[in-house]
Amino acid sequence: MTESNESATENEAEWPVALRGVTEAVVATLGPNGLWNFAALGLHAGDPVTARTWGATRTRRNFREEGEGVVQFLADPVVFAESALSILERSSSIHPAADAWVRVAVERVDGGESGGTSWEEWELTPTESRVETERVPTTNRGYGAVIEATVAASRIDVDTYDTDELRDRLDYFSAVVDTCGGEREREAMRMVRDLTAWDGSRDEADE
Repeated sequence: MTESNESATENEAEWPVALRGVTEAVVATLGPNGLWNFAALGLHAGDPVTARTWGATRTRRNFREEGEGVVQFLADPVVFAESALSILERSSSIHPAADAWVRVAVERVDGGESGGTSWEEWELTPTESRVETERVPTTNRGYGAVIEATVAASRIDVDTYDTDELRDRLDYFSAVVDTCGGEREREAMRMVRDLTAWDGSRDEADE
């Protein structure tokens, strides 16, 4: 693998990576407490690129209040899981694990409700970007399983999804990580389990 911080390049108003389909990324948005909140964000390729926020999240609030965010692309499954399923706040808008980032202006273009959950759609327009690290891409099923696990885990408390089916999916993704993942993937999967109602322990605690 080739990595080089010395060759970091900065571009004006360009996406630092090629997008296709839906690309899972992390976005940092500035909160009213002066800290940057990190959360997962699915980027829908197109011209322009769009993304949806679901529910009354910090990302939605900060998009509304600030009109911008910093989208970052990273390969660390622990950072992704922590951003997707917990409240992660930092004083800096760019996570040290980011391989590339892009500051975007956001504009709400649509909204509605699906399955009892409100959603808002945003157009993302790059204003500044930078490639921090260049690396040779690799394919690891464990990393992919962690990403899918965060999606399934985030839906456990949503009425329109079958909880037992979601937990079966999570068990499957966990098995993939055990077989194909490395230590960071295993740590990320442990984090998914600890932060959610995956095994039902949180359901019992709430009773």
